[in-house]
Amino acid sequence: MNMTWSNQSKVTEFILPGLSGSSELQMFYFLFFSVVYIATVLGNLLIMLTIVLEPRLHSPMYFLLGNLSFIDMSLASFATPKMIADFLSEHKAISFEGCITQIFFLHLLGGAEIVLLISMSFDRYVAICKPLRYLAIMSRRMCVGLVILSWIVGIFHALSQLVFTVNLPFCGPNEVDSFFCDLPLVIKLAWVDTYILGVFMISTSGMIALVCFILLVISYTVILVTLRQRSSGGSSKTLSTCSAHFTVVTLFFGPYIFIYVWPFTNFP
Repeated sequence: MNMTWSNQSKVTEFILPGLSGSSELQMFYFLFFSVVYIATVLGNLLIMLTIVLEPRLHSPMYFLLGNLSFIDMSLASFATPKMIADFLSEHKAISFEGCITQIFFLHLLGGAEIVLLISMSFDRYVAICKPLRYLAIMSRRMCVGLVILSWIVGIFHALSQLVFTVNLPFCGPNEVDSFFCDLPLVIKLAWVDTYILGVFMISTSGMIALVCFILLVISYTVILVTLRQRSSGGSSKTLSTCSAHFTVVTLFFGPYIFIYVWPFTNFP
């Protein structure tokens, strides 16, 4: 087997076929995703700028929201500019190093966002269930600590995904069936059986996301039960805030769980 690897040339780049081979659709996708990307970046920048400049928004909830906006903007930027540029390119390729970089930032930012969403649900839980101790619990030190923790978890999660991937022998096919380097699709191109690595990814990505989502559902269930016991106007406003947050959580975790569990159900 080692002789087989040595006779194969090492993959130095991956081909990203994109969404369509039609030139008309390529131009449409270029314009559409350019508008969506610019709107996403500007929207998140506006949120962060508003939170920084408006003193009334200098609270734990908005501090966490500002950091969430930064992560969302970064998630939109780690691969989208490359994808948009590829719509106008004949040779849709990315270097091996560039591919690994995309994978790293995807899992770094994804892991950080998961922890930050849990932190925001904790903030709402304290605000609703323990209002008299809210400022004492959600101090500035606590908020900064939660943000730092989110990045630490993101870094460890990203490294755990790449520690084995970077040493895989990529010596054969180099076409990733996507518009960016998605780890489940990339490791399928390795010149070795990746079943064990696939199981490892399920346990560290899909299952982690599933467990965190269940914990978030439990926390919001407690919040809703608490709100039902109250009948004030403030409770209605709080319910609206929590509903919006829970919608974001569902939109984030739903595709995350599906993408990182489903691909490996077809592994031999």
